[in-house]
Amino acid sequence: MSVTAVQLFSLPVSDPDRARDFYVDVLGLELVRETEMGPGMRWVQVRPHGGATSITLVTWFDSMPAGSVRGTVLETDDLDGDAARLAGLGVALPGGVQEAPWGRWVELTDPDGNGIVLQTTADAPGA
Repeated sequence: MSVTAVQLFSLPVSDPDRARDFYVDVLGLELVRETEMGPGMRWVQVRPHGGATSITLVTWFDSMPAGSVRGTVLETDDLDGDAARLAGLGVALPGGVQEAPWGRWVELTDPDGNGIVLQTTADAPGA
């Protein structure tokens, strides 16, 4: 195999417009592409600015109901500032900022209940 990158992953949502607005306007990701794919199907693709991996906000996978994904991890270099901004926008951050030897994080959910971890990874010792 010669896999070189993770290009994108799909995240199940119930309302592509609401999800797009959350991921772009609240989380600050950039809208890469939004196009019609066919009757009742839209391609909505977002990613971190300058990021290589994208997220498609999908409605068409029966095996992936909206809100069923946990563990999407987004890296930030300003966790405290981002957490304060999200809280100011009314995003629930249950447990607040947490700390571990590997870094710091907050947990939140998108409007459908998909679980997101916003984290800052600690520098490795000696790095």
